[in-house]
Amino acid sequence: VQLQASGGGLVQAGDSLRLSCAASGWRVGNYNMGWFRQAPGQEREFVAGINRSGGSTDYGDSVKGRFTISKSNLKNTVWLQMNSLKPEDTAVYFCASTARIWSAGITDPGVYSLWGQGTLVTVSS
Repeated sequence: VQLQASGGGLVQAGDSLRLSCAASGWRVGNYNMGWFRQAPGQEREFVAGINRSGGSTDYGDSVKGRFTISKSNLKNTVWLQMNSLKPEDTAVYFCASTARIWSAGITDPGVYSLWGQGTLVTVSS
């Protein structure tokens, strides 16, 4: 039972990047999923979330309009499309899953029980 995040890298400001989060041993369709990020010396920050069916999404204020979360329950994968990247987006990005109901604090990293290993995104100016 694990999550495998990938797709990070070094890009320039204004570029796009797509992160993937593949689940194994369980079904993403049974859980709400989230992307978080953590920059050095900072707390883990909510980036985006998507509910079990994929019909509802939520975003952190700093990424609204630039990032898009999506999922395929058939492929058992969650993606984070990141456009118009800024240097302040530089962080390690984590995907995670929670059984908590969608309306109950989905932005709180404490409600997520399974975490991927993280993938580093570096945006140069």
